[in-house]
Amino acid sequence: MRFKIGEKVRFLNETGGGVVTAIIDNKLVKVETQDGFEIPVLSKDLIPDFREQEAEQIIFSSGNPPKEHLPKEEDPPVEGNNVSEISPWARAKEEEGFYLLFEPHEQQWVLTGDLDVLLVNHSPFDILYNLFLKQNEKLEGVDYGSVPPESKIILATITRDEIDNWLRGVIQIMMHETNPGRIFFPIHSVIDIRANRFFKEGSYQANTLTNGKAIISVIALRSTFREAVENAAQQKFDIEPKKAKTAVKREIPFIEKFRTDVGEAVVDLHIGEIVDNIAGLESRDMFQLQMNYFRKALESAIAEGYRKITFIHGVGNGTLKNAIIKELKEYEHLEDSMASIIKFGVGALEVSINKNKN
Repeated sequence: MRFKIGEKVRFLNETGGGVVTAIIDNKLVKVETQDGFEIPVLSKDLIPDFREQEAEQIIFSSGNPPKEHLPKEEDPPVEGNNVSEISPWARAKEEEGFYLLFEPHEQQWVLTGDLDVLLVNHSPFDILYNLFLKQNEKLEGVDYGSVPPESKIILATITRDEIDNWLRGVIQIMMHETNPGRIFFPIHSVIDIRANRFFKEGSYQANTLTNGKAIISVIALRSTFREAVENAAQQKFDIEPKKAKTAVKREIPFIEKFRTDVGEAVVDLHIGEIVDNIAGLESRDMFQLQMNYFRKALESAIAEGYRKITFIHGVGNGTLKNAIIKELKEYEHLEDSMASIIKFGVGALEVSINKNKN
């Protein structure tokens, strides 16, 4: 059940109650108790408190209610109830930036239930966003608005049948600060998500941006923001000055799209994550594709100074896992171990990279 700020509630499993003072996220609210304390409470542990209304009906049953109890014109709805803080109890561990998250509305129904689509602003800036989604091969503007610093907003709650409408699109973001030390160019990020990710439990990663697991798509990390400068030659048409034209444009590292935190990445080696169509491929062909993908990700992680990379190899007959472990022995400064069973099950291998190891 969803509650509104100012609504009177009672505790379901304890005596007492209070008034809702803040919406933390779609599962958690803050309640001010009768003693004046503010505490976070799960929505499922609360029920509306109708006792006062029932008492008034009894009092007024024998006559007309006093003027102060006559029906009043409803207050306009409070905007922004779908906006809440990220990580209200501690600072989020993910790198600062902007994220698009698909979080199961009910965590116990990760693969079958509805999904909350969240835009997360993990930055010190107020942002304005503009969202376009590709539907029927055409981009359509579906939403726009603002998000305060270190906050998240629920863009929509979708069913599994609506997932296809959120796989392709574009999101644009502008940043604002009252007293900026630097000014950044607006963000223009393409949304391109594989549909099969939504139907694999391993795709839903625990994170500190929400209170549960979610599919995480990075819109832009703060380390990649482009600073706008006062030089008119640079600003006009977003053209670099002549002296910079000879600079070689650095390609985005292969490992970057698997990044989950600073210096960390998770790479899914299931064949469905590597190729869209396996028709005509034999087992040895698929195995070779998986090994090539593994090598490319590992080499990229080493080159970019990553400290940890997790490979999801699946259970199967152990052929892929054994081949990976064997190949890792050819590298220096690498250590492998089974990844967290709670997070990945038994089908994942964690590789630590320590270039400073003697």
